[in-house]
Amino acid sequence: MATAVLAVQGAFAEHEARLAELGETCVELRQASDLRQRFERLILPGGESTTQGKLLDELGMLEPLRRRIEEGMPTLGTCAGMILLAKTLAAHDDKGTPRIATMDIEVERNAYGRQLGSFHANAELEGIGKVPMTFIRAPRIVTVGDAAEALATVDGHIVAARQGNQLALAFHPELDGDPRIHQLFLDL
Repeated sequence: MATAVLAVQGAFAEHEARLAELGETCVELRQASDLRQRFERLILPGGESTTQGKLLDELGMLEPLRRRIEEGMPTLGTCAGMILLAKTLAAHDDKGTPRIATMDIEVERNAYGRQLGSFHANAELEGIGKVPMTFIRAPRIVTVGDAAEALATVDGHIVAARQGNQLALAFHPELDGDPRIHQLFLDL
């Protein structure tokens, strides 16, 4: 089998490179017909969540992917991908843009400011230990609902959560040389 990477916009190539290092086969999802490919996992990359959500909806991929995630398909959402997975956005961020909305978390977009607010940290991620974290125009998790659990915090803000087979990260593990987060995802 393989891991599908949403490839309509954003940092999909970097995830594919990280997975290739781990020996994983990747397929790209660019249009609805790509959903016929065989894959057992999904990565929703960083990029621009509004653009990705609109394209998922316009290209007819939103509902089929939502169903597969709800049925238990392991899914990793990083940065914009985390926003796509969130059931709720902070009130000032929610403009009704289509989202997959399968994860019981509330997310605030651009929580650390614009591009100049980007930063790097090393913090504990539950189940792995201390990992490098690169934040670029990053969101943060405001609240974690009963169905989800927080996995990591930075400066008192939740930056990673899990709900069943879904992992949501405010940062970009594909940009750091540490493969442990992608391996955790592959092990789901």
